[in-house]
Formats: sequence, structure tokens, C-alpha cells
Amino acid sequence: MRRIRPALLMTAALFCAGVAPRVLAATALPAVPPAPGAHLAAPSPAPGIATAAPGAAAPAPAPTTTAAADPAPASALDASALDKPQDSTPTAQAADPDDSDAIAATVNEQSISEYEVRQRMQLFIATSYPGAQLNEDQKKRIHGQILDKLEDEKIELAEALKKHITVSPAEIDKSVNRMIVDNRFTIDQLRATLTNAGTSEAALRAQVLANIAWQKAVQDEYEDRINVTPAQVDAELAHYAEGANRAHFQVGEIFLPVDNPEQDAKVLKDAQNIESQLALGAPFPMLARQFSQNASAAGGGDMGWVYDGQLAPELNAALEKMQAGAVSEPIRGIGGYYIVMLRDRQEPLGTKIVQAPTGPTGPEGTMPLARLLLPMSGQPSKEVVEEVMKTAMEVRAHTSSCDQLGKFQEQMKGSVYMNLGDTKLADLSPDIQKALSQTHPGDVAMPFLSEAGVEIIARCDKKVITQTAYVMPTRQQVEEQLFDQQISAMARRYLRDLKRDANIQVRDEHGTMQLASRVH
Repeated sequence: MRRIRPALLMTAALFCAGVAPRVLAATALPAVPPAPGAHLAAPSPAPGIATAAPGAAAPAPAPTTTAAADPAPASALDASALDKPQDSTPTAQAADPDDSDAIAATVNEQSISEYEVRQRMQLFIATSYPGAQLNEDQKKRIHGQILDKLEDEKIELAEALKKHITVSPAEIDKSVNRMIVDNRFTIDQLRATLTNAGTSEAALRAQVLANIAWQKAVQDEYEDRINVTPAQVDAELAHYAEGANRAHFQVGEIFLPVDNPEQDAKVLKDAQNIESQLALGAPFPMLARQFSQNASAAGGGDMGWVYDGQLAPELNAALEKMQAGAVSEPIRGIGGYYIVMLRDRQEPLGTKIVQAPTGPTGPEGTMPLARLLLPMSGQPSKEVVEEVMKTAMEVRAHTSSCDQLGKFQEQMKGSVYMNLGDTKLADLSPDIQKALSQTHPGDVAMPFLSEAGVEIIARCDKKVITQTAYVMPTRQQVEEQLFDQQISAMARRYLRDLKRDANIQVRDEHGTMQLASRVH
């Protein structure tokens, strides 16, 4: 039996909601598999969904009853158990949107609380826009996107329950751990990110549970209807072979159209303003969604992988000169101005790659280091520690060099900056050694708490751009990719049809529940 790739339908579902499919892609650290058994705590199970051991028979749904909305739930799934429809009275709990008990929307007879929306918003912002300061318009837009996604999940989970789908805690653990490894987090780093964002592990696990349940429902509905032919695989392999001996670029774009020549100067100025915001640390996906006028804007400007020569000459020439992570100046192209970001690069097939070192790079086991200390006196409260750690995480997200780390000291009253020079690793504290053990040249280590306060340690050795060589996919990988594309399209149609038949009501700005018809 062919299995759907775990990330596939999460990406499809997020796309349908207008939310970028980025999950925990904020921090670039070497991949470290989590320690055995180091899983996040499981959320309270949704009846009929997250209760079965692998291979166990699906429990029968409980009788339908009517209940009032639960206050301040621990997770999205706890808020609206599938066998406990919530009161859908049009004015039910139409109160302050900051009230945890307020109902943001109802889907059929299931309610979505403002608490659930805020938890998911904080999770999304923490993992998609690390360190960014969002304005009220941006937060409002994200609120609407997240609410759409939660509406989708209610429908998807109801369909999974109807099919007697089960998801075991072990399946959730496996999916979360895969995210951690793929996105180069450790368990502790993930927990710190969630805590600093004011969200919970349960919110993350609830999203994963809904994703897995929907994958299984789609697979149950469509798996036997898909046929990938050998001719389709042959054609796709031939396409890959065309660019195998060229460099490959993973590209993000922001496109501003010039509709007539009189607008050229204004559009160029707008593009230069966006470039300035990017230079100050604004996340590329956020600005792409807000300003870009190409279809890729919905996915944060992500164009995917292209090979050398595939794009317009002016864009290709810029990409050839860029290093991974770099952003171009505005480029005049056909129809307007482009700003491109080289997210990653792969060298031509067969290129010999030199791995970046992680250990000492200086003489006699030394490493050039700089330190920024955010002091805390006495015995600070847990809230103060969390706030200082959040600030340190933002500093790390916006630091690309030791000089830049030093400039933060000028902006942060009371902070202490020290250029430590070539420092012998053996002479450093265990905490610093641990923080540096997972870094590459030019990296900034994860902040950590010491007796003096919160420490941020940066490596001042020259950053080494990690290279990878292009690898031709196998026939089986191509077949799986074509299968995924087909079932992803079917999943979107499946959800669209379910939403068309659903009764969705959304609370408006006056606190009144209004019928919504937002089929994506």
C-alpha cells in the first residue's frame, strides 16, 4: 500500500487557507536527532481520533450531545471534541475577541474559540516570522487565515471520524520529531520557541493530529483511484535529466508590476523600500505575501527549485552571483521589478562537496568568539526570564556577524558586548561549549541562561557556505512525487466539496455570528 508523505497534505491544507506552508523553518542549526523518548507531551485526545494504538480497531463515535463552549481549552482539539457539538446560537459568547471563551466561528455544530485562534496564530508567527514585529493589519490578516485553517480542520476531523479513522500518540510523536530533524531544531529549542511565543506544545500537536487524520481520510477515499503510468515517470525523469549538469537554485521572489512607463520611478522606489526592510531583518515571506503581485505571493514568494538558465536572463545572472540566503537589489525585468532571494543552491550533478567544519578553526584548538550578555540581577521571575530570552532569540534571528552583534549593545541599555578573540574551547564553561557544539563558522549559538543573565555567543570565523550537489531522483521517488501531486489535487477538491455542504458561521466585528461561504 502506498502511503502519503506526511508533509504533503499539511502543505496542501495550508495553501488552501492562504497560509504559507512553512512549519518550524526558522532556525538553521545542524540536524540533531532528538534523544530516544524525548517527545513532546501529548494533548488530550479528541474522541475517536487520537486514542487508538497502531492497528487497533476504530472506536465507535459517542452519541451526539449538546454542550456549552469549554473555557480556555488546552488545545484546539480539546476545545471542540467531535462528538460534543457546541452551542451554535448566532450570538453565543459574542464578547471581547481577547476573551478566551469567546466564539470566533462555528462549523456545523462545532465551535472555534478565540483562544484556539490565538494559540495557533502565535505558533504560526513564531515559526514563520521569527523576531518580526507585525503591525495590526498584518495580525488581522493572519487571524483570518488561521481561522480559515481551523474551520478546515473541523471539517476534516469530522470526515475522519465519520470514516472511523484513528491516530495514535506514537504517530504524532513521529511526525513532530521528523519536523524537528528536518528543520534543524532540538527538542529544547522547539520548546523555547513555543514558550517565548506564548503558545503551547498542545497547539502544535493538535495541528499535527488533524493533519494525519486528514491524510488517512484522503487516502481511504482516493488511493485506489490513482494510476501513475510508466510513460508519465519516463517523461518526468527526462525533464530532470535536462538540468542535471547545471546548478539548481531554490528561489523566492517579490514582483512589483510596472503597468505603464510613467510608474517606473515610483515602482522602483517601492522596490527599494522593500529591499531596505529586508536588510533590517524583515522576513522575506511576510513581505512577499504583502506586496508581491505574482501568484507565488500566496506561498511567501516561493518559486521552488529551478536550474541554471531556466529563468529570464536578468534574474538568472543575479542568482549565479548570489550565495544562499542572499537577497538581490531590485531587478528590472519584463513587466516590472523583481527582488529575488536565493534560499538554497545545489551544484551540478557529481560536484565534490567540502563539508563545513563544526569544531575549532583557529590555532591550538581555538575559535574566534564574541559575546553579548543581557544581565539579570537578583532572582528574576519566570516572566522576566522568558521576556529576556524572547529578546535574545530576536537578536539571534537578526544577527549575521560579530560586528552586527556588537551593534545591538548600542541599542540595548544595560547589555554587555565582549569580543573574546581566539578563545580556547577547553577553557570555556560547559554551557558555552554545549551551545557552540552544534554551530558552523559564522553562526550564532542558541541563547542560554547563565548566572549572569542570558548569553548570546557568536562565532567570528568566516562563514562557510554549505554546499550540496544535485542528485537525480530515483524512478520510485518520481513515481511517488507524481502520486503525491494527483492525490493532493484530489484532496483539495475533497475539502472544497465538504466545505460547500458545511454550515460555517463567523463572528463579525459587532459580535454577531454571520453565515460564511468561503470555499477556497
